[in-house]
Amino acid sequence: MNAKKDILIALVGNPNSGKTTIFNALTGANQKVGNYPGVTVEKIEGHYTYKSQRYHVVDLPGIYSISAYSSEELITRTFLAEKKPALVVNILDSSNLERNLYLTVQLMELGHNMVVVFNMADELQKQGRAFDLSIFSQRLQCPIVETIGHRSEGIEQLKNTIIDAIASPQKPAKITYHAEVEEGIANIQKHITPEVKALPYEPRYLALKLLEHDDEVYRHVMPIPSAKNMLMAVESSTQHLKAVCGDLPDIIISEGRYGFAAGVVREACIKTPVLDRVSLSERIDAVVTHPIFAFPIFFLLMYLLFWLVFSVGEIPMKWIENLFQFLVEYMQSHFDKQSFITSFFTEAIIGGVGGVLVFLPNILLLFLGIAFLEDTGYIARAAFIMDKIMHKIGLHGKSFIPMLIGFGCTVPGILATRTLENRRDRLTTMLVLPLMSCGARFPIYVLIIPAFFTTPWVQSLILWGIYIFGILLAGILAKLIRSTILKGEDTPFVMELPPYRIPTLWGVIHHMWQRTLEYVKKAGTIILFISIVIWLASQYPKKNTFEIDKQLQTMTQEQQQEQGITQEIIEYHRAQESLEYSLVGRIGYTIEPIFRPMGFDGKIATALIGAFAAKEVFVAQLGVIFSVGETETGRASLQKKLQNTYTPLVGICILIFCLIASPCMGTVAVMRRESGSWGWAMLQFWGLTIIGYIITTIVYQLGSLFL
Repeated sequence: MNAKKDILIALVGNPNSGKTTIFNALTGANQKVGNYPGVTVEKIEGHYTYKSQRYHVVDLPGIYSISAYSSEELITRTFLAEKKPALVVNILDSSNLERNLYLTVQLMELGHNMVVVFNMADELQKQGRAFDLSIFSQRLQCPIVETIGHRSEGIEQLKNTIIDAIASPQKPAKITYHAEVEEGIANIQKHITPEVKALPYEPRYLALKLLEHDDEVYRHVMPIPSAKNMLMAVESSTQHLKAVCGDLPDIIISEGRYGFAAGVVREACIKTPVLDRVSLSERIDAVVTHPIFAFPIFFLLMYLLFWLVFSVGEIPMKWIENLFQFLVEYMQSHFDKQSFITSFFTEAIIGGVGGVLVFLPNILLLFLGIAFLEDTGYIARAAFIMDKIMHKIGLHGKSFIPMLIGFGCTVPGILATRTLENRRDRLTTMLVLPLMSCGARFPIYVLIIPAFFTTPWVQSLILWGIYIFGILLAGILAKLIRSTILKGEDTPFVMELPPYRIPTLWGVIHHMWQRTLEYVKKAGTIILFISIVIWLASQYPKKNTFEIDKQLQTMTQEQQQEQGITQEIIEYHRAQESLEYSLVGRIGYTIEPIFRPMGFDGKIATALIGAFAAKEVFVAQLGVIFSVGETETGRASLQKKLQNTYTPLVGICILIFCLIASPCMGTVAVMRRESGSWGWAMLQFWGLTIIGYIITTIVYQLGSLFL
């Protein structure tokens, strides 16, 4: 017996409609994330099995329309037209039906079999509103399901409704527009040829989009020779509508959609909210977006997040450290310490990758905090309150969203700039985004700060300060960029503030894990590879004669004992000489003069080279370099060695340089792709590196005068 074929379902909805929550409730952990071919828009797919049938669910990007003005809109429309899913599940925010229904009307025009989900029904109740769902179902000619996604309420009913809708598919209601528009649609349809019919659109929808002068549809139609008469009919109808109605067809059609949505809402309304009722979100916003209180609250939340990362993260970090130390001691006790395998495992793997993975609890806590703030709705407020400051540097609050995302990882932050309509805004934001301290820099901060500063509140303050410094420097550079190479007028800031919500545990963990997974993947691939390369470079070429041995030849056994020279000390000096003689030592001491003005020696210089590939590699390489010839490994041991070797001023300079200089290779690649030019990518890479070098040198030289 043949297995049943997976049934394709597409989830479509506005941003902040709870679409992802519904997707998670349906698919659980059976998900995979990628990008659509040729674009950088995230593609999320999953599956679930219900009543012996497997369903393939695609969570399409959050959009407000399918007019194909943005990559997300174009992807959604193309997917629905070409893939032809068995069912479209349209997720609506019940508390904002009038706005959400505009997209619903556009989906109805496509003619797909559809189920409409009224999500966040609890928030609708809080507003004091209620609707007759049967009226909605009659007018839309689609099944309606009411859900509370974050509680998984209504999910079982949704699954059963999906089964019924697929078993008995139906077309949504036909939207009737202004009589003159309908006449134009009919006129265009008369001239649709078989070649045009081969396009993946229904004839009425095709005529409607041509009448709206949709660029993407025109791009498909123009090369077809037989479409000449149809295009002439489009122009004739356009001119007629403009003359009779006084507006272009796209405006008239848009008004018709809004009118239909508003009419259905009014007809189905059975309970209106109490007048002058202030919502909980409005009460909270009165405080967190207050002209005076907004900024202190924002900075306090950031400080508390960093304090949490340091204080709570310390406990599991010690557990991981103890595990790695146990593995090292086990290897050294059961195998020859000087063997290739033992050295490779303890120095390359543990000293390198282990030195990065030990910070995983801190990374988890950081991403957990960011995910929580996102899901509550506060991140949107942060962008709103930052709008005035952003305007002063030539941007607006919407640019702050990619910057906030950049605290997790610069790459998705750059991708998030696609929401900015103005190319100058996009380029400016992308150029300064690496100054947001991403998760890859966090292991450096967590290693360096406690190495030189032991008091918890001082550690939190320095970490908070480095983040704030990055933000301020980004603002200064953005102002400079908008005043020189990217001159232009500011664009208005229009952004929806979603209502505050209590985040679901699964939603927060899901967002946290998706970001953390990239960190773990990097540790197991890029960082592992570079750590092995650095370790091999620190082992070869081999040094056969050592200065310490020559000195010992001139000393008697008694003299060695008097000076406290033990076998362990001898082995340490041999290891250090071997390191200096090795390839990595030669490279480090060759480039040391370049880094010396910043207070860095050959070891730090060598570690910084690897950080050009990925920031975390800096920690891994320090672990490899300082573990050579040592019996102790782990974070505490490395911090002790750094403390004994360098001054706190050098530690501060490391933080500054790693914050500013040399975006990672992943950032450079995405910058080239998103900007469309290697020129912008190289400007970002070398510009920030040079600025980092100058600022760090100034800090070190001035600090050396007073410290």
